[in-house]
Amino acid sequence: MRGGTVAVVGGSIAGCAFASAAARAGAERVVVFERTGGRMADRGVGLCVHDERASELAAMGTLPAGIPTHRLTRRRWVVRDGSGSPAGKLFWEQPFPFHSYHWGLLWRGLREATPASVVYRQGVTVTSVARDGAGAGGRAELVLSGPADATGDLERHDLVVGADGYRSVVRDAVCPGSRPHYAGYVCWRGNFDARLLDGLGDADVWPSDAVTTVCFPGGSCVVYRIPGPDGTRVNWVLYAVPPRSGNLRLDDPTSFPPGRLTTELADGLAELLAREFPPYWARLLALTPPEDTFVQPIYDLETARTTAGRLLLAGDAATVVRPHNTSGAAKALQDAAAFASAWSAAASWDELLHAYQEARGAAGRELVALARRLGRAQVERTPDWAAMGRGEAEAWWQGQLGGAAGIGGQAMAPAP
Repeated sequence: MRGGTVAVVGGSIAGCAFASAAARAGAERVVVFERTGGRMADRGVGLCVHDERASELAAMGTLPAGIPTHRLTRRRWVVRDGSGSPAGKLFWEQPFPFHSYHWGLLWRGLREATPASVVYRQGVTVTSVARDGAGAGGRAELVLSGPADATGDLERHDLVVGADGYRSVVRDAVCPGSRPHYAGYVCWRGNFDARLLDGLGDADVWPSDAVTTVCFPGGSCVVYRIPGPDGTRVNWVLYAVPPRSGNLRLDDPTSFPPGRLTTELADGLAELLAREFPPYWARLLALTPPEDTFVQPIYDLETARTTAGRLLLAGDAATVVRPHNTSGAAKALQDAAAFASAWSAAASWDELLHAYQEARGAAGRELVALARRLGRAQVERTPDWAAMGRGEAEAWWQGQLGGAAGIGGQAMAPAP
């Protein structure tokens, strides 16, 4: 199948990957609409991709070569104990075959790999989407707004890809009424220049290839290194129930971006670190500048379908998965790889959309289910971490997996 026009709503990781896939597959015109007008490459959060998923995606042409990574090999689980050890008690170490990324550098690599024929329009918002345009031969309709467009401008395309995240406007057209559900807890996130670690001492506490999970009653915190534009950075994600307050409206998808933390949230984090963390790890997180600290309420969502009419959902627009899986970026890139495979075998738009739904619908739901189990075990119903040894930890972990092979996403099924 060749020709046709494809609109991609959202220009981040999933959006760039889908735009590249459509252009290389033979679409006549591909246009990306990204509502953010600023420098997306400045986003500094960390993420990880399983080594096997990275190899698979690179072989399929979805993950470009040359993007900076930091190699990780093991995950260490620690808990504060009564011994007064600054680094806490190490009660388990497991293999962790991942590479970490800086979100902005990964996005930049994907953006630079996007074919020159793709039109990338920043600062343009898609305000509504219709499955089928009246009299347009089944083509999908977009209504736009933005500085370069008169409000209400209408465009029609043969296919619209919703890569517009957990607050997706395209999802509203594919699955009306589907909204992410608040899980009951948040994640504090932050990152800082790894050179600041020199002031902590205890250089042997945290090997560079190790992810450390700091455990406490009612939550956990994952700490690992990532590459950065100016050298290695430390990235951390802390899951816990937020301070009680009538001022925090978390039932509707939202976030508290860097530099916008409320006083109550900042004080709640400091109190949690002092009360529950081993001293070394409390001091480490406290190195994070306020402008690099933010809060994301945790949501999840599984949709009944990922396609409808000439609309297709990708990445977080299709399923919102709690971050415990360490699979978000891999899932978005796998979606794009499945889309490319479906296009290469399709003789029509209907065949393409059907094949994509068959390939990715169940995969997304399985990730949501696994992340819910991980969230219950690591935040909502935490065990007595201090009483655990290696055997107890391994059995506890297998219980979370519930038969899944592991975290980081699963291998893609071979194309039919």
